[in-house]
Amino acid sequence: MDPILVISLLVLGAGIGLAAGLLGIGGGMILVPFLTFLLPLFGVPQELAVHASIATAMATILFTSLSSVRAHHKHGAIRWDVVKVMVPGLLVGGLVSGGAIFALINSTALAIVFGVFVLYSASKMARKSTPVQGRSLPAPFWIAAMGALIGFVSGLLGAGGAFLSVPFMLRGNVPVRQAVATSAALGFFIALANSVGYIWSGQASLGNHPGMIGFIYWPALLIVSATSICTAPLGASLAHKIDQATLKRIFAGMLTVLAIYMITQAITQA
Repeated sequence: MDPILVISLLVLGAGIGLAAGLLGIGGGMILVPFLTFLLPLFGVPQELAVHASIATAMATILFTSLSSVRAHHKHGAIRWDVVKVMVPGLLVGGLVSGGAIFALINSTALAIVFGVFVLYSASKMARKSTPVQGRSLPAPFWIAAMGALIGFVSGLLGAGGAFLSVPFMLRGNVPVRQAVATSAALGFFIALANSVGYIWSGQASLGNHPGMIGFIYWPALLIVSATSICTAPLGASLAHKIDQATLKRIFAGMLTVLAIYMITQAITQA
């Protein structure tokens, strides 16, 4: 491997880990555009680059989420009651998305629709608003259903789900630090289900391809994860030191960038 490419992935992993810990995101959506550019330089065929980038980015969340979850758990910030209710839906949605739909779907329209939705969520989050008194998370059935939706959509976009789960929890008056921490925990299960699906569907459609397990390009997975698991706890620690309003604005800014990226990529690739 070219040392410059390896160093690029190591630096990229460090940035992804920091963002994962700070904002509760898995880092997948940030990682995808970089991998789309880098993977062909590692020998991945151009026609597989997008699928491989999404699958590999999602698989890295298995490592970054575990690392950041440990740090958030020490602060007692994770709403494990929410995680417990959401996990079954996340697993089902992720397996369906990664194991069946991912290899078949043209996600242009979906990316545009959800990009617009994310922009709307970001704009609401950035505005100073008074929490609606008495509002709380919905009944367990609807939380589980939201989990299935998050798992499904995340699998198509290579995301850890925070762009949906954090606004959902904030709307239910969950404090932003708890929403970010809980999103990090949810990201592990999203990544687990979708990664299994990517391996299954990739093996079925690609067979054995050098450096790849299904749609996942494992050399990039290992290199990125090597540094991301080191910086994720630092990001999680910073999340508990930053003012909640500031953290909200940072997250809103990140959502805005990701939404614009989703929409522009969808339009340019249409």
